[in-house]
Amino acid sequence: MPRRWTVTFTPLRVLVITGVVLAGAGGAIAVIVTNGHGSATPPPTSTSTSTSVPPGSTSPPPALRVTGMTPVNATTEVAGTSEVRVTFSTAMSPGTPMPTLSPSQPGTWNISAGRTLVFRPTMPFMPLTGVTVVVPGGPGGVRGDDGARLARGVVDRFRIEDGSTTRLQQILSLLDYSPLAFTPRGTPIPPADASAQRTALFSPPDGSFVWRSHGWPFRLVSLWKPGLYNVMTKGLVMEFQADHGLTTSGATSAALWQALLQALAAGNDNTGGYDYALGDKAQPETLRIWHDGVVAVHVYANTGIPQSPTADGNFPVFARYRSQVMRGTNPDGSKYADPVQYVAYFNGGDAVHYIPRANYGIPQSLGCIELDLSDAAKVWPYLAYGTIVSVIN
Repeated sequence: MPRRWTVTFTPLRVLVITGVVLAGAGGAIAVIVTNGHGSATPPPTSTSTSTSVPPGSTSPPPALRVTGMTPVNATTEVAGTSEVRVTFSTAMSPGTPMPTLSPSQPGTWNISAGRTLVFRPTMPFMPLTGVTVVVPGGPGGVRGDDGARLARGVVDRFRIEDGSTTRLQQILSLLDYSPLAFTPRGTPIPPADASAQRTALFSPPDGSFVWRSHGWPFRLVSLWKPGLYNVMTKGLVMEFQADHGLTTSGATSAALWQALLQALAAGNDNTGGYDYALGDKAQPETLRIWHDGVVAVHVYANTGIPQSPTADGNFPVFARYRSQVMRGTNPDGSKYADPVQYVAYFNGGDAVHYIPRANYGIPQSLGCIELDLSDAAKVWPYLAYGTIVSVIN
């Protein structure tokens, strides 16, 4: 039979503890402790949570949450000097781990107004950089001053605005890629001063551009537009990209801006000069090449027939081949496959190249500018990536 007992403590307040000892299978003993009113209080369990409990607290703190981030995720055109801010649902612990930026950026993280972590760059971000902010979560993640932790990491991505076209033109001039020289007004920015150089990418210094030579034709001179990213500036960019192992797209990118500053700091100037080509469809048709303001080559050429004319305009050379088989469709629908040499594409499928003809100086091509073999060999070295080919008349 089970044994039953009652223990009473007096005087003053009466606390009654009633226990029932029950023998179970295998000799196990269970003790049920009541509170004096018949309700049972279960024994403590050994379960725990990942949220730490501050001393003296009887319950875990609320989960830590990110309540705001700037720049907002997926934002573009972010200013190069922008701060990065991450705000939380509670004040942060002074020793909390900080978020990380990729790519790395000079600057410091600090706690601001208790609940916000702020990154202040010590120099501007590189233009067009895609920045990833990772707020660490889990056991090793950020934590509040009440011990709460972020359950899982948070990722934010944004992109920096493009740099100034004026500064792009200035740097290309300083590196001798442009037919114009740039002279800053006041003290020049030291090439090795990384912080000042990055600042200038967004706020270019004042100064003036001057043509290095007065022998250029008006057609080229009229293309120069300070501060405007037009075909001439695109051609300068393409030439720099080709020289520095970048994709010759003519488009700006973070990699381009980085390479420009590296070349400037290293004094890695262009030594090939500047070239310009002018194809004239007035008969006899010709192609003329200028190098550093002086006519270097002037030869007869063939342009497109009326059924497939060579378009007027200004175009940068975007592809070059010493030789290839050029394939296409004739106006009558038949196919052609012509071996050609000294090829420089400037507008779609139109290129300057050699192809054998009985004579030169009249419309004979399907849009290309055709040259005699010896003339094509002379012209080809000047038709580098980015060289402007203008077609008139």
